[in-house]
Amino acid sequence: MIPTAETSTPSGPPRALAVVPARLASTRLPQKMLLDETGACLFVHTAENAARSGAFEEVLVAADSAEVEAAARAADLSCVSTDPDCPSGTDRVYEALQTTGSEYDVVVGVQGDEPELNPGDLKRLVDCFTDAAVEVATLAAPLTDEAARDASSVVKVVLDERSDALYFSRAPLPDRSHARDDATGDLGLRHVGVYAWRPDALARFRALAPTPLERAENLEQLRWLESGGRMRVLVTDRAPHGIDTPEDYAAFVERWRSKGSDVSPDAPHPQGAST
Repeated sequence: MIPTAETSTPSGPPRALAVVPARLASTRLPQKMLLDETGACLFVHTAENAARSGAFEEVLVAADSAEVEAAARAADLSCVSTDPDCPSGTDRVYEALQTTGSEYDVVVGVQGDEPELNPGDLKRLVDCFTDAAVEVATLAAPLTDEAARDASSVVKVVLDERSDALYFSRAPLPDRSHARDDATGDLGLRHVGVYAWRPDALARFRALAPTPLERAENLEQLRWLESGGRMRVLVTDRAPHGIDTPEDYAAFVERWRSKGSDVSPDAPHPQGAST
């Protein structure tokens, strides 16, 4: 079980750090972090987009290789070297946090292949930690088609009435094969894989052994839930375009060129979204 932690209501805005894990190895798109058809490496777009949110005191690239570290320095980004053998992005975020020598209220891991996260959503993630009950937070967006609902590569999430996660799954969630007549007809929510942590919660997560459901679904966030933790889920209006394949990157470059530079949405988040 997760040890309980004493929390208090923050007296001001949370001090937040964004860590951008930039891992060079990639199976479907080799060395994707260094792709630079836009004139900047992919992870540089991600780091600059996070900074655009105004939510962070620092944006720190967590590099797993000399090549990524050199590219970060060339782009004038703060960067630390992390163990190439870190088992996950979350482990890389934790390792980077240990190098800062600063005390933060919140650390947010923004994967280097997510250059189009809404900066307003990153700020919402940080701001939700003014609630002392929140130890971990993440994002979700409405599913918009049945193909995505059925795809195992798309992670689904269901929430309780406080907008805390009940469960994450690669299977369609919730299952509607026995739905009642008054059940809602929406397709549900897809998880957006960005995590915000209180540093002590992140340390406690890393001390936990992998759990049966985590192994079954291959989803590390289930370790936290299965061990009794709560994870707040903020619902955004759309899922960003992650970059996993050559086609994904080509589409990103096209969007970037069509807009001149910034492909991230800069409009404020719609009123009435779930928090």
